[in-house]
Amino acid sequence: MIRCLAVDDEAYAVKIIADYINKIPFLELTGTTTSAIDALTRVQQGEIDLVFLDIQMPDLTGLQFLKLCGNKCKVILTTAYPEYALEGYEHDVIDYLLKPIAFDRFLKAAQKALNYLAPTLAAPPLPPAPTPSLGIETPAPSDYVFLKGESKNKFLKVDYSDILYIEGLKNYVSVFTPQQRIVTYQTLRDLETQLPQPPFYRIHKSYIISVDKLRMVDGNMVYIQDQAIPIGETYRDGFFKIIREEG
Repeated sequence: MIRCLAVDDEAYAVKIIADYINKIPFLELTGTTTSAIDALTRVQQGEIDLVFLDIQMPDLTGLQFLKLCGNKCKVILTTAYPEYALEGYEHDVIDYLLKPIAFDRFLKAAQKALNYLAPTLAAPPLPPAPTPSLGIETPAPSDYVFLKGESKNKFLKVDYSDILYIEGLKNYVSVFTPQQRIVTYQTLRDLETQLPQPPFYRIHKSYIISVDKLRMVDGNMVYIQDQAIPIGETYRDGFFKIIREEG
């Protein structure tokens, strides 16, 4: 579980963030506050993994908070002011949410936080040994990603093991599986942060592939089923290093 703190000088805004946190199974709401100074005290005591932080607050702004908290926690900024985005990312924030914040956008930011923080969280208890299942393997509960559908509150659950490759085009991506092509509204860069490496690797500015699904590599092209996908010059050395190491 990711221990979360919601910080905003407006009580109604804190309530919205708290309600969103409570809807997501891997987030744990440890508290809310309208004071950035109070929030900083809690963070410095080591009680918090992730802060949802407003920027425009009295006494101590969100950006001042970032400078003071150091590496004690990770931060997702929540604000009505897009002009602070660049400075926020310079402080290594996980995401930047513009108010009013829709739940689907909040969920995507939470998934990014999970992918970033998962290696630092306490390991969960080991599950009981599996019983024989006639050779049928059940995917682990976390072996999937939610993709936004065509309507506001529609999400499609896709198992990592079903993904062949992903193609990006501006603010949309197409996720290809053996059964279908799923088009979702998000950037390839955002989706890349949600996918585990291995088996997923970016090999081109417009493509992410699953190396588990590779049929052949030939020169500057890879082949997944009957689809030929180019290897971008920027990604070529890193990709062939992976191929040599796994070969």
